[in-house]
Parts: sequence; C-alpha cells; structure tokens
Amino acid sequence: MNKRTPSRKSYFWRRKTEPLNIDLSHRCPLECPQCGRQRHFRNQEKKVPGKDLSLNDFEKIADHFKTVSFCGQYSDPIHHPKFINILEMCKKKSVYAEISTASSFKPKKWYQEAFQVNPDARWIFGIDGLPEQSHKYRINQDGEKLFDIMIDAKNYLHTKPVWQYIIFLYNQDNVDTAMDLAKQHGVNFKIINSARWSSDDDPLKPTIRR
Repeated sequence: MNKRTPSRKSYFWRRKTEPLNIDLSHRCPLECPQCGRQRHFRNQEKKVPGKDLSLNDFEKIADHFKTVSFCGQYSDPIHHPKFINILEMCKKKSVYAEISTASSFKPKKWYQEAFQVNPDARWIFGIDGLPEQSHKYRINQDGEKLFDIMIDAKNYLHTKPVWQYIIFLYNQDNVDTAMDLAKQHGVNFKIINSARWSSDDDPLKPTIRR
C-alpha cells in the first residue's frame, strides 16, 4: 500500500466530522414487507442475526463522532435495551443524535423519558400514510398511537419532530391531506420516494412521484 494512501480503518476514524449511521441491534417488532430482515431472513424462516451494541462500545463511538444517526436497516433503534442510556450519553458528550423510528411498541411514558433525557435530539417518525392506514406497510404498527407520540414530542424536544412519509399506492392520494395535517400540528413533513419494489407489478408501488 502506498504510504500516502490511508487504510480503511484509519479513514473510518478520521471521518469524525461526518455523520455515522449505526444499527444498534437486531430487534424490531414490525414486519415491513420490503425490509431486509423480512426478505432475507424472516420470510425464509431464518433468525435475524446480530446482537445489541454494548454501552462500552457505543462510548468509543461517542468519544469520536460528533453526529450519530440511529437509522436501522435491520432493527428499530428504540428497541435496544439501553437506548435511553445511549441518548443520555449522546447528551453528555455533546453528540448530535438523529433517531429514525417506526415502532409504536413502547409505552408513551417511555417515549417521554427518551425525549426528556436528550431534548436536543432529532426524531423522525415513519408513518407511511394517514395514521390509520400506515399499518398497511408498517405491519404491526399502531400508526395513530405513534402519530400522537410524535405530536407529544413537541412538548419536550428543542427541534420539531419529522413525519416521514414513504409514498405507496395505498397512500399516494393522501399526501396533500397529510401535509396539511403536519402543518396543522406543527411538525415537519418529509416525503420519501422509494425504489424498493419487487417488480413493476408490486402492489405497493405507487403510480406517482412527489
């Protein structure tokens, strides 16, 4: 290797000013059809591999990176058993935390505690459609409960929560209604145009883009 060419390991640790996206565990109670945990493991009756990142290991990350995005590819971050401790650590070490979640499986009191321990964090809630229809993709999600939690988050967070809305065939006609609802409740609204379709005949694939 050329001495001037950094190794992959050294490059990883030199990128401390860039956001780090991290999967904290293998845990998620949802069964979203296009998620890798479903397609590659659950649908084939395989156990989703992985383990919970330890607090000691996360502390090493928090000592180096200034921004951490908890956006699981095979998990939902809030289901790490020590997630509130992780948020506390981010606050203590001045690490900016961004949390993407679609799970509604924690009690409201838990979410409030999570918001309170780190009010500087940015929360993004995956509610794909109007709250009562989001479960059509986010299987097992209580979209109405999660919507209420998103609105309640404004009472604790310093940054407006974000309503993330992936466009599917079943919700494509409700985008404008959802945008008005987000404005009414004072939350930010983010549209996602997905490319995770099994085929052109995928029943979830929308006929429009926004």
